[in-house]
Amino acid sequence: MEVILLERVEKLGQMGEVVNVKPGFARNYLLPKNKALRATKANIAEFETRRVQFQAVNVEKRDEAQAIASKLDGLSVVLVRQASDGDQLYGSVTTRDIATEITAAGFTVDKNQVQLNHPIKTVGLHSVTVRLHPEVFVTVTANVARTEDEAQAQARGERPGRADDDEIVVATVDVPDAVELSEAAQEMLEQPPEHEYPETVSSEEQTGA
Repeated sequence: MEVILLERVEKLGQMGEVVNVKPGFARNYLLPKNKALRATKANIAEFETRRVQFQAVNVEKRDEAQAIASKLDGLSVVLVRQASDGDQLYGSVTTRDIATEITAAGFTVDKNQVQLNHPIKTVGLHSVTVRLHPEVFVTVTANVARTEDEAQAQARGERPGRADDDEIVVATVDVPDAVELSEAAQEMLEQPPEHEYPETVSSEEQTGA
């Protein structure tokens, strides 16, 4: 399906371009979000008539997004999740989860504005890109932890609850180089035995043969 873009769409084109997209993408996203119009002769003519108006609206939205970006950029949101000792989550953190926490912090963000290559599945600090406008992007931090205390420690750069991977703790016991014997034991070793045993006598000697 051919559509004419009413604003810049990432990886698709700039405002005013006529592009060919899949019908489902147009019907489910571009058209209902007012990002494009069907590229009919009438719509193309209307766009050219209102091009300046569309550009002015885009500039206004971009300025609003930049104002929000100055406050949102660098925000850290905490997401408490259950995880194994190996830091693997029992589940995952999705774009919806992050959008919900950002909105709770006072910024209205839709899950479609949060960009993740794949869901987050480990404990730790994760950098996440948020698209506020086709030309305005910010980075927030998803602080995924088992508890609020752990999240605070992670924010300080600590790794609570375990030693560093390259640190091995070894328990040692001091052992003397030699064991000192008591004086009585030493004397016993030095003294000859009190009884000397006779040499073995053959059977012939015993009978006088």
